[in-house]
Amino acid sequence: MNLLWLFAFALGGEVVNLILQSGVVARVVILILICFSVLSWAIILGKIGTLRRARAQSARFVRAFRKATRLQDVAAVAEQFKPSPLVGVFEGAYEEHRRQANAGMRSVQAIQRATQIASSEEMTRMERRLPWLAITAAVTPFIGLFGTVWGIIDAFNGLGTAGAATLRAVAPGISEALITTAAGLFAAIPAVIAYNLFTSSIREFSARCDDFSLELLNTFERGNAQPAAPQPAYRGAYAPEVRE
Repeated sequence: MNLLWLFAFALGGEVVNLILQSGVVARVVILILICFSVLSWAIILGKIGTLRRARAQSARFVRAFRKATRLQDVAAVAEQFKPSPLVGVFEGAYEEHRRQANAGMRSVQAIQRATQIASSEEMTRMERRLPWLAITAAVTPFIGLFGTVWGIIDAFNGLGTAGAATLRAVAPGISEALITTAAGLFAAIPAVIAYNLFTSSIREFSARCDDFSLELLNTFERGNAQPAAPQPAYRGAYAPEVRE
């Protein structure tokens, strides 16, 4: 119950007294909502840092890509910009191009498919843990409402037992019950806002990956890609010379 005490201490005043005077069900509900909130805020803060680094490194990687004269030069420094999803798209396309060079073939369509696969993998990586925010936003208001309904039932049950049908008799129980609804909204509102903002940012990254894929394909079609010479299948007394 340490989280419950910390939550009550942070709120202060009359709210603390209401939480401390609430029943077992209300305390369990509030504790569950606090766990949801803590995990959501951990995801939110981590995702903010991830998206910030990805945005900064994407801008740097695009500048390096456009300044480079050979793709192998970009491949040599791509690891420095790893937080960017564009790096994964580039590496997928470049690896496919190297395989084609080793096989003595050239297919822009295969490279395009490689960029699509890499882009999908990068978006999946960036969307990791976002479903938890959606679950928090959808579930916590109902958990809080359950605590409220339970508290109101308990309050009216106590009112019937006492036999005093006055507002003074029922008001404390109802106010205690409404705390769980407030806690549910406290957990849900940041999760809703963060989920929508992160989803919008990831859609933006998806569009940037698509644009970069087209720019990369243009580079391959212009014939500016010059991968390292493919290695011979074996090294023996005779190794055939491989030319571009």
